Amino acid sequence: MCGIAGKLYLRSDTPVVPETVARMCDTLRHRGPDDEGIYVDGPLGMGMRRLSIIDLSTGKQPISNEDETVWTVYNGEIYNFPELRVSLEAKGHRFYTHTDTEVIVHLYEEYEEDFVTHLAGMFAIALWDTRQKKLHLVRDRVGIKPLYYSVGLDRLVFGSEIKALLQDGVPREIDQQALHDYLSFNYVPGPRTIFSHIRKLPPGHLLTCKSGDVKVRSYWELHYQENVSKNGTHTEEEYCEALHDLLKTTVKQHLISDVPLGVFLSGGIDSSSLVALMREVSSQTIQTFSIGFSEQSYDELASARVIAKAFATDHHELVVRPQVIDLLPELIRYFDEPFADSTAIPVYCVSKLAREHVKVALSGEGGDEVFAGYETYAAYKFAALYQRLPRFLATSVIPAMIRRLPVSHDRVSFDYKAKRFVNGALLPPVEGHYWWKVIFTEEAKAALYAAGSNGFADPVRLYHQVYEQCTASDILTKILHIDLKIYLPDYILVKADRMSMATSLEARVPFLDHRVVEFAAALPPHLKLRGLTQKKYILRKAMARHLPAQILRGKKRGFNVPIPVWLRGELRDVVHDVLSPQRVKEAGLFNPETVSSLIQDHEAMRMDYSRNIWSLLIFSLWYDEYIRRPPAAR
Repeated sequence: MCGIAGKLYLRSDTPVVPETVARMCDTLRHRGPDDEGIYVDGPLGMGMRRLSIIDLSTGKQPISNEDETVWTVYNGEIYNFPELRVSLEAKGHRFYTHTDTEVIVHLYEEYEEDFVTHLAGMFAIALWDTRQKKLHLVRDRVGIKPLYYSVGLDRLVFGSEIKALLQDGVPREIDQQALHDYLSFNYVPGPRTIFSHIRKLPPGHLLTCKSGDVKVRSYWELHYQENVSKNGTHTEEEYCEALHDLLKTTVKQHLISDVPLGVFLSGGIDSSSLVALMREVSSQTIQTFSIGFSEQSYDELASARVIAKAFATDHHELVVRPQVIDLLPELIRYFDEPFADSTAIPVYCVSKLAREHVKVALSGEGGDEVFAGYETYAAYKFAALYQRLPRFLATSVIPAMIRRLPVSHDRVSFDYKAKRFVNGALLPPVEGHYWWKVIFTEEAKAALYAAGSNGFADPVRLYHQVYEQCTASDILTKILHIDLKIYLPDYILVKADRMSMATSLEARVPFLDHRVVEFAAALPPHLKLRGLTQKKYILRKAMARHLPAQILRGKKRGFNVPIPVWLRGELRDVVHDVLSPQRVKEAGLFNPETVSSLIQDHEAMRMDYSRNIWSLLIFSLWYDEYIRRPPAAR
């Protein structure tokens, strides 16, 4: 695990200065505090910061093949590298290390650009072919590891985080469409970033650059509704057995490490399954790490303790309090972009807790998107029933009753869900799914912008593009496909990567092994969402013999944060300072009166505007850090 960065002059033989690459890599020191390495070949320079996990003594990067014609630096883990190594050695390749990195250069020798299709793992790879003077940048299939790039007039720069590119002088110019999208989602969907001249390499894509010509292509795509097993078995029991066996194998591979490891435990079905599967494949004591809150509706430590006790783990807990607001400036520097998911705070805290004991932690990200765990997936079925009601009930009577519900600032409260549902129940599937996610609507943004909102594309376009590209025929699978392509890589995995790497902890996500994702994609939809309410049906059934009943029956868990309560209490002064009319006016982007109105309505509990206020708070802090202040390297 590490951070990588590099630079390639496009149309000249101008040599890269090693110190330039070293400065880029130095911004990634938190990702790899153990070691560094740099390789320069004329117009190409690339380097890395290493967090030593496998082959601690000889696994240093950059790494080359036997005749030093292929070089690589990479961030991630290749879980099937032992098998790949045996196969490559049988073909005559000679290895000089025991690290997973070395299989990359030998695979390239054997298969050239198709080398990536042989890898199972999480990775962002930079590979330089000295004979062809060709650079390859590759990102893993679902986007677990990040990779950013910028193409200028004379150079291409890349890195694991945006800060490495900014170090080489990429302009800090805001992409206004990206800001428009951010206000809808609380994050910037790819391939855009908040900076006009920087892009994300999409998951499952490969970038090649030769003689100044830059091309990006897809190397992997999901195919739906295929047979899971080659022998044609399709009973529910056989699906469950196959899933359990696959997860068991995947978790075993994810435990490959030369350093201590543990698991994040929320007490939900995903993290609990990881603990159970770890116990099946290993006799070692399992270290578990959990986060709680003093606000009762947000606290889930009790569920985590059930699993910790059932599997006799070495359990560690931490209660997160509002004072963590002091961490925000630091966390914003780790994200480089405005990223307004408040659960980043407890993810950072649990990562920091885990890093005191281990260097690697398994995490349950992806289980919801792969096996249909969110309530929003059931909402479209409820919406279909709602649409059958007499129109006067659906459009007038019921919405009027729902609007009268008192506002609650409890975790995902009933009034919040009910209001969201009735306002989106009559929409088509794509718009309905988008409605559950949206923070600022187009109308709200029009009122928010100081200079109007003409010329921006509606962010729902991104959902439509992915929905229409999906080869499945059923609505549930198409909605899952949206979240797998947008919500997961640009939101959930960004949070997991940045907050774990901020503490120099490697987070591994077994549910997003591409073999698990492909298996789930081929499952019949009713095995993911059974009826109206049985979410993650196949996973619960596959793990039924291995988990306590109360965990199997439990609702979705996660590191939710009591932001609605905090914004009215301990964080009130911070909000009034950062989003004061004077500071908002000075920035010149938003209407001070609109911002003040949101704050007043939330504090008076007329509405729950916590997500909107948090979005503006994070953006304002980011703007101060990256735009208002002198553009010193970060």
